[in-house]
Amino acid sequence: MINLGELQVLKIKRFTSVGAFLNEEKPEDEDVLLPKSQVPKGAKVGDEIEVFIYRDSKDRIIATTKKPKVTIGELGHLTVVSSSKIGYFLDWGLEKDLFMPFSETVGHVEKGKTYLVGVYLDKSRRLAATMKIKDMLSTESPYKENDKTKGTIYSINRDIGAFVAVDDKYDGLIPKKELLGVYEVGDIVEVRVNKVLDDGKLDLSLRERGYIQMDKDIEVILEKLRSNGGRLGLNDKSSPEKVRNELQMSKSGFKRAIGRMYKEGIIDITEKGIKFRD
Repeated sequence: MINLGELQVLKIKRFTSVGAFLNEEKPEDEDVLLPKSQVPKGAKVGDEIEVFIYRDSKDRIIATTKKPKVTIGELGHLTVVSSSKIGYFLDWGLEKDLFMPFSETVGHVEKGKTYLVGVYLDKSRRLAATMKIKDMLSTESPYKENDKTKGTIYSINRDIGAFVAVDDKYDGLIPKKELLGVYEVGDIVEVRVNKVLDDGKLDLSLRERGYIQMDKDIEVILEKLRSNGGRLGLNDKSSPEKVRNELQMSKSGFKRAIGRMYKEGIIDITEKGIKFRD
């Protein structure tokens, strides 16, 4: 069976002035055209050719020897090249760009930017792209607690956190409390696996393990103190929001760091904030 959106090996059945018509050994569908410009030199009837099946600009099913950047059911990073009244067009390596309806976008989409998308068949049996990829991600990852890897943020819920496609394959979440800094859909982040949940999904963190992260937090605070003349208007009573906005770290991480700095005689903690110890 000839399947839209897939790479397939088909046989040349016949030649015409416009190209070669291909099909399987035992045809279930009508022959599909491989345009003359893409027929390999010296090809003859009976030869097998690997082709990709899609629809051309006139909505006809057609074959191409070019390989797209992503095929049906797969995920890939594609760049937005243009837009229309009903959606966007993405460069996936073929003559006809891949369409992504507005209804399949997540967050703000801009021309020239690259996003992680999946390819699917819409209700009209046309190939299309979607940024709503959650159902295309696996929960059977090879990762265990404290493993480090990379992923792409595919959705953000300000009340829950950032959803991440780990290795662009596996489903994970950076919880709200771990989401320090400003992030957008499409950002590639380095993460640490905090926990593998019972359903196989990954609980992620942007931070190192506690003792390593504390050292990094202390360096951030020291740099901030140096740039502010040795003083900083934050202490253990400051709000989590104020700490986050000022230092891009959690309130708990800040408290651990300044506690250690105080014990080591680096700073004093006052009602107005912290300062280098004289």
